[in-house]
Amino acid sequence: MEDETTADVLDAVGARLRTLRRARGITLADLAATTGVSESTLSRLENGQRRATLELLLPLARAYDVPLDDLVGAPRTGDPRIHLKPVRRFGMVFVPLSRRPGGTQAFKMIIPARRQTAPPEPTLQTHEGHEWLYVLSGRLRLVLGERDLRLPPGEPAEFDASVPHWLGSADGGTVELLILFDLQGVRTHVRTER
Repeated sequence: MEDETTADVLDAVGARLRTLRRARGITLADLAATTGVSESTLSRLENGQRRATLELLLPLARAYDVPLDDLVGAPRTGDPRIHLKPVRRFGMVFVPLSRRPGGTQAFKMIIPARRQTAPPEPTLQTHEGHEWLYVLSGRLRLVLGERDLRLPPGEPAEFDASVPHWLGSADGGTVELLILFDLQGVRTHVRTER
Protein backbone atom coordinates (compact mmCIF):
# COMPACT_ATOMS: atom_id res chain seq x y z
CA MET A 1 0.00 0.00 0.00
CA GLU A 2 3.06 2.25 0.04
CA ASP A 3 2.46 3.63 -3.47
CA GLU A 4 -1.32 3.74 -3.26
CA THR A 5 -3.10 7.00 -2.63
CA THR A 6 -6.20 7.27 -0.48
CA ALA A 7 -8.27 7.57 -3.66
CA ASP A 8 -6.81 4.31 -5.01
CA VAL A 9 -7.62 2.50 -1.77
CA LEU A 10 -11.20 3.84 -1.73
CA ASP A 11 -11.69 2.99 -5.41
CA ALA A 12 -10.80 -0.66 -4.70
CA VAL A 13 -13.35 -1.03 -1.86
CA GLY A 14 -16.36 -1.54 -4.16
CA ALA A 15 -14.83 -4.48 -6.02
CA ARG A 16 -13.70 -6.01 -2.72
CA LEU A 17 -17.25 -5.71 -1.31
CA ARG A 18 -18.81 -7.26 -4.43
CA THR A 19 -16.35 -10.17 -4.37
CA LEU A 20 -17.00 -10.81 -0.67
CA ARG A 21 -20.79 -10.70 -1.09
CA ARG A 22 -20.76 -13.05 -4.09
CA ALA A 23 -18.33 -15.46 -2.41
CA ARG A 24 -20.77 -15.77 0.49
CA GLY A 25 -23.77 -16.20 -1.82
CA ILE A 26 -25.62 -13.17 -0.44
CA THR A 27 -27.96 -11.07 -2.58
CA LEU A 28 -28.05 -7.29 -2.43
CA ALA A 29 -31.61 -7.55 -1.06
CA ASP A 30 -30.49 -9.87 1.77
CA LEU A 31 -27.54 -7.63 2.59
CA ALA A 32 -29.78 -4.55 2.61
CA ALA A 33 -32.15 -6.27 5.05
CA THR A 34 -29.26 -7.28 7.32
CA THR A 35 -27.42 -3.94 7.33
CA GLY A 36 -30.21 -1.39 6.98
CA VAL A 37 -28.35 0.12 4.01
CA SER A 38 -30.54 0.45 0.91
CA GLU A 39 -30.06 -1.92 -2.00
CA SER A 40 -29.37 0.97 -4.39
CA THR A 41 -26.69 2.41 -2.06
CA LEU A 42 -25.03 -1.01 -1.78
CA SER A 43 -25.12 -1.42 -5.57
CA ARG A 44 -23.61 2.03 -6.16
CA LEU A 45 -20.95 1.33 -3.52
CA GLU A 46 -19.98 -1.96 -5.19
CA ASN A 47 -19.92 -0.36 -8.65
CA GLY A 48 -17.71 2.50 -7.53
CA GLN A 49 -20.43 5.12 -8.06
CA ARG A 50 -20.47 5.92 -4.34
CA ARG A 51 -17.51 6.46 -1.99
CA ALA A 52 -17.12 4.21 1.02
CA THR A 53 -17.74 5.94 4.33
CA LEU A 54 -17.43 4.68 7.87
CA GLU A 55 -21.23 4.81 8.21
CA LEU A 56 -21.54 2.36 5.29
CA LEU A 57 -18.58 0.13 6.10
CA LEU A 58 -19.32 -0.53 9.79
CA PRO A 59 -22.65 -2.35 9.20
CA LEU A 60 -21.05 -4.28 6.31
CA ALA A 61 -18.13 -5.38 8.50
CA ARG A 62 -20.65 -6.58 11.11
CA ALA A 63 -22.77 -8.40 8.52
CA TYR A 64 -19.75 -10.18 7.03
CA ASP A 65 -18.15 -10.70 10.46
CA VAL A 66 -14.79 -9.37 9.26
CA PRO A 67 -12.53 -6.60 10.58
CA LEU A 68 -13.08 -3.21 8.96
CA ASP A 69 -9.47 -3.38 7.75
CA ASP A 70 -10.38 -6.36 5.54
CA LEU A 71 -13.01 -4.30 3.71
CA VAL A 72 -10.61 -1.51 2.82
CA GLY A 73 -7.54 -3.67 2.26
CA ALA A 74 -5.55 -2.16 5.13
CA PRO A 75 -2.23 -3.79 5.97
CA ARG A 76 -2.18 -6.18 8.93
CA THR A 77 -0.97 -4.72 12.18
CA GLY A 78 -0.39 -6.12 15.61
CA ASP A 79 0.42 -9.61 16.75
CA PRO A 80 -1.30 -12.30 14.60
CA ARG A 81 -0.54 -15.08 17.09
CA ILE A 82 -3.37 -16.58 19.07
CA HIS A 83 -2.61 -16.92 22.76
CA LEU A 84 -3.98 -20.31 23.73
CA LYS A 85 -6.08 -20.47 26.89
CA PRO A 86 -7.34 -24.00 27.56
CA VAL A 87 -10.86 -24.44 28.93
CA ARG A 88 -11.95 -27.57 30.84
CA ARG A 89 -15.49 -28.79 30.20
CA PHE A 90 -17.21 -32.16 30.53
CA GLY A 91 -13.93 -33.75 31.65
CA MET A 92 -12.21 -32.65 28.43
CA VAL A 93 -9.82 -29.83 27.53
CA PHE A 94 -10.73 -27.40 24.74
CA VAL A 95 -7.99 -25.14 23.36
CA PRO A 96 -9.44 -22.30 21.20
CA LEU A 97 -7.45 -21.96 17.97
CA SER A 98 -9.43 -19.03 16.57
CA ARG A 99 -10.37 -15.77 18.21
CA ARG A 100 -12.99 -14.24 15.94
CA PRO A 101 -16.47 -14.25 17.48
CA GLY A 102 -19.18 -15.81 15.36
CA GLY A 103 -18.59 -17.83 12.24
CA THR A 104 -16.56 -21.01 12.29
CA GLN A 105 -14.64 -21.67 15.48
CA ALA A 106 -11.57 -23.94 15.62
CA PHE A 107 -10.54 -25.92 18.72
CA LYS A 108 -8.04 -28.56 19.69
CA MET A 109 -9.88 -30.98 21.95
CA ILE A 110 -8.13 -33.36 24.32
CA ILE A 111 -9.99 -36.31 25.83
CA PRO A 112 -7.79 -37.49 28.71
CA ALA A 113 -7.02 -41.17 29.30
CA ARG A 114 -9.54 -42.74 31.65
CA ARG A 115 -8.49 -44.15 34.96
CA GLN A 116 -11.29 -46.67 35.40
CA THR A 117 -11.23 -49.92 33.45
CA ALA A 118 -14.88 -49.88 32.38
CA PRO A 119 -15.66 -47.44 29.56
CA PRO A 120 -18.11 -44.67 30.47
CA GLU A 121 -21.69 -44.94 29.32
CA PRO A 122 -22.18 -42.38 26.51
CA THR A 123 -24.38 -39.43 27.42
CA LEU A 124 -25.67 -38.16 24.09
CA GLN A 125 -25.93 -34.39 23.67
CA THR A 126 -27.41 -32.12 21.00
CA HIS A 127 -26.89 -28.46 20.19
CA GLU A 128 -27.25 -26.10 17.26
CA GLY A 129 -24.70 -25.97 14.51
CA HIS A 130 -22.49 -28.25 12.51
CA GLU A 131 -19.26 -29.97 13.53
CA TRP A 132 -16.25 -31.23 11.64
CA LEU A 133 -13.51 -33.12 13.46
CA TYR A 134 -10.15 -34.68 12.64
CA VAL A 135 -8.45 -37.23 14.90
CA LEU A 136 -4.83 -36.19 15.54
CA SER A 137 -3.86 -38.99 17.91
CA GLY A 138 -5.49 -41.80 19.87
CA ARG A 139 -8.66 -43.66 18.88
CA LEU A 140 -11.93 -41.74 19.05
CA ARG A 141 -15.29 -43.31 19.82
CA LEU A 142 -18.04 -41.27 18.14
CA VAL A 143 -21.61 -42.17 18.99
CA LEU A 144 -23.85 -40.43 16.47
CA GLY A 145 -27.53 -41.26 16.82
CA GLU A 146 -27.76 -45.05 16.45
CA ARG A 147 -24.23 -45.41 15.07
CA ASP A 148 -21.24 -46.28 17.25
CA LEU A 149 -18.03 -45.51 15.33
CA ARG A 150 -14.30 -45.89 16.04
CA LEU A 151 -12.03 -43.37 14.30
CA PRO A 152 -8.23 -43.85 14.12
CA PRO A 153 -5.69 -41.00 13.74
CA GLY A 154 -6.06 -39.18 10.42
CA GLU A 155 -9.79 -39.84 10.12
CA PRO A 156 -12.23 -36.90 9.78
CA ALA A 157 -15.96 -36.86 10.53
CA GLU A 158 -18.67 -34.30 9.86
CA PHE A 159 -22.17 -34.11 11.32
CA ASP A 160 -25.15 -31.95 12.16
CA ALA A 161 -24.87 -31.24 15.90
CA SER A 162 -28.65 -31.49 16.34
CA VAL A 163 -28.18 -35.28 15.92
CA PRO A 164 -27.57 -36.75 19.42
CA HIS A 165 -23.84 -37.39 19.73
CA TRP A 166 -21.03 -38.24 22.16
CA LEU A 167 -17.24 -38.21 21.89
CA GLY A 168 -14.92 -40.36 23.98
CA SER A 169 -11.88 -42.57 23.91
CA ALA A 170 -12.36 -45.87 22.07
CA ASP A 171 -9.66 -47.69 24.07
CA GLY A 172 -9.23 -45.67 27.27
CA GLY A 173 -6.19 -43.74 26.00
CA THR A 174 -5.82 -40.02 25.40
CA VAL A 175 -7.44 -38.70 22.19
CA GLU A 176 -6.50 -35.40 20.52
CA LEU A 177 -8.77 -33.85 17.89
CA LEU A 178 -9.11 -30.75 15.79
CA ILE A 179 -12.71 -29.53 15.78
CA LEU A 180 -14.38 -26.90 13.61
CA PHE A 181 -17.75 -25.77 14.89
CA ASP A 182 -20.15 -23.49 13.07
CA LEU A 183 -23.25 -22.23 14.86
CA GLN A 184 -24.93 -21.31 11.59
CA GLY A 185 -24.60 -24.89 10.36
CA VAL A 186 -22.39 -24.07 7.40
CA ARG A 187 -20.61 -27.27 6.44
CA THR A 188 -16.85 -27.45 6.18
CA HIS A 189 -15.60 -30.03 3.69
CA VAL A 190 -12.24 -31.63 3.13
CA ARG A 191 -11.48 -31.41 -0.59
CA THR A 192 -8.69 -33.20 -2.36
CA GLU A 193 -7.38 -32.75 -5.88
CA ARG A 194 -7.26 -35.88 -8.03
